[in-house]
Amino acid sequence: MTSPTLRRGAATLAAAGLTAGALLLAAPATAAPTTTGFDAACWGKFKSLLDNTHKSIGTGVTVEAPASVVTGETFTYRLQPETMTLARNGENLRIRSSVSRIKFDYEIPAGAQFVSATVVPGTGVNLAGSAPTVTRVAENGSPSAAGTILRLSGNNETVGNGPSTNDGAEGGIVVNAAGSGDTSYRLPAIEVTAVAGPAGSVVAPKIRTTGAAANYKADENFFTSLVREKDPVFSVSYWSATRCVPKNGTDPGSGVPLNAGAGPLATINVTAPPDATTTTAVAAPTTANTGAAVDLTATVNPAPAGGTVQFKDGADNIGGPVTLSGATATLSHTFATAGAHAITAVYSGAPGFAGSTSAPHSVEVGVATVDTTTVLTTPTHAKTGVSVGLAATVAPAPTGGTVQFLDGGAPIGAPVTVAGGVATLAHTFDSAGSHSITASFSGAPGSAPSTAAAKTVTVSVPAPNEATTSTTLDAPTPATQNQAVTLTATVAPSQAGGTVQFYDGVTAIGAPVSLSNGTATLSHAFGTVGAHGITAVYSGAAGFLGSTSDAHVVNVTAVGTPGGGSGSADSIFGS
Repeated sequence: MTSPTLRRGAATLAAAGLTAGALLLAAPATAAPTTTGFDAACWGKFKSLLDNTHKSIGTGVTVEAPASVVTGETFTYRLQPETMTLARNGENLRIRSSVSRIKFDYEIPAGAQFVSATVVPGTGVNLAGSAPTVTRVAENGSPSAAGTILRLSGNNETVGNGPSTNDGAEGGIVVNAAGSGDTSYRLPAIEVTAVAGPAGSVVAPKIRTTGAAANYKADENFFTSLVREKDPVFSVSYWSATRCVPKNGTDPGSGVPLNAGAGPLATINVTAPPDATTTTAVAAPTTANTGAAVDLTATVNPAPAGGTVQFKDGADNIGGPVTLSGATATLSHTFATAGAHAITAVYSGAPGFAGSTSAPHSVEVGVATVDTTTVLTTPTHAKTGVSVGLAATVAPAPTGGTVQFLDGGAPIGAPVTVAGGVATLAHTFDSAGSHSITASFSGAPGSAPSTAAAKTVTVSVPAPNEATTSTTLDAPTPATQNQAVTLTATVAPSQAGGTVQFYDGVTAIGAPVSLSNGTATLSHAFGTVGAHGITAVYSGAAGFLGSTSDAHVVNVTAVGTPGGGSGSADSIFGS
């Protein structure tokens, strides 16, 4: 994996008896340097002498590190001490000839899983002795795969805190004095590779300051070295083991706190990975019919870990959100209205996955056509000049359409609108004989045409003494399902006897009701919601011809439904 852009800064680090140099550290063009500068208190102890030195020097570290990384990402950061100078003049007129056994310790930061650390080739200057190495060590300086310290040294040869220590002989990394002036040198950079931890973590590289490393004069101090000085007269060598801690002042006591050098050299924030971009596609048939269920399917790519899909018809939701199964969500849907419908699918998103909306898919919805049957109801006998009722029932009840009644193939009046599945017509035969009556339903949106089987009506001439009658019907226009209403038929002249049969379409309502003073009354509760075409048929009596009322439409609504019916009780017969 390619390392992210590193951020770094420059600073100076020097041990006791060393003065900071000024070599510049080249940085990649894409890196923004970051500098952490601080003072270090250094203590030097000469072997075989009573001399001790206490110095305060300006120090620092160059850091290149990304500002942020994504959890699970493999990344690198680079740490490098600044250029230093081995001064020619030592203590008491002695001449410095070398500095060796140099170690520079960093802590392995929390917030990431350590992978490896390597010395960056070509970043060291004027170094001799053992080649610089970076070793993972424990608190005691011994190599350890579980250690918390990264040590830059030469084969871990140090003045203390390690398995190969010596304060009176050169070893490890060596810097030899060159000529009669001061000698500049630079320790190499190390590059650390790690895997970013959980989102919200902070990776903060630091020099070593935990445990005993925070104490003045400790072998565990982050920077230690061995300075060699020679007496210019007797050529005797003197060795000074030097230890440096990030504290202010010289010879700081135990109460002096660590300074900013003990803080983070860089701050690398671990963020959650950005949500993956998703695309959502919706699939559905291009045509459908009202009342017939079809499947709507949404597919999300790449397949996310969870989330829901809301199907929409234009701006309206279709049902509730549907949980994804793998990459798909499916909903069975029945369109209630005909016309063009623009269907979309909106994916909600899930952890790690962004939401998305499909392009609209057009579904042209028509009205499904169902077969119908038309049943004709007529009297078996009729008299010329006397109106009788003809009724046709269409099933299933259509929405609209008309019925044309026919006598021997010839239209009887105009087409009659179907209401509540029923069309009725009051008709007066003008000739005696057998009449073959049929009824033809025109068809309507969603309902196929149909024709009733023919029925024969035998028509005769009434006797001279038979009087004609008229029947009128009184019924409520609106009614409530399963709540009784009163149906009243009035026959004129009132002295006519006989009975009245009430009809709902072609279905008799109860038994015939005897006339009393020219009226017949029936209490009836409608069991179904919708339009009901009600008629009253007078049977006739001795000396009186039968008659049929105009039909009244009663609109029946469910209990609790606001409003009533359609208001008109006008005849649905032709005349």
